[in-house]
Amino acid sequence: MTALRVLIVDDHDITRRAIRSFLVSYPELQICGEAADGFEAVDKAKSLRPDVILMDISMPRLNGLEATKLIQKENLNTKVIIVSQNDPAVIGLQAREAGAAGYISKKDIGQQLLPILRGVMDQRAGGPGVVFEFGAPRP
Repeated sequence: MTALRVLIVDDHDITRRAIRSFLVSYPELQICGEAADGFEAVDKAKSLRPDVILMDISMPRLNGLEATKLIQKENLNTKVIIVSQNDPAVIGLQAREAGAAGYISKKDIGQQLLPILRGVMDQRAGGPGVVFEFGAPRP
């Protein structure tokens, strides 16, 4: 199976580096790029064709929810996972309405991100994938 291609989008360089350093040790994942704002995310989504985009919400120029809507309109077959520190009760609904496949709190990345990404890989391979609420994978 080919590696799951991941695009990391966050306006804070240190956050992008932290997520990258967490994921780089898993050979089934390939970080195909990074973006610092929503416009760059849309451009890189079109050119890099990632399987998954980890998308921050609060960014300059174009926020993550608007970028998600634009990416979904392109029909790239890319799953967008919103990654934010904002209230999941509010942001989860907004993320779903924007076309995101899910939401994960930044504080839960260590426990939830890998199971979500592996679920996307399973789905891509024809399996059931992971079923998760916005913010929490379910077994």
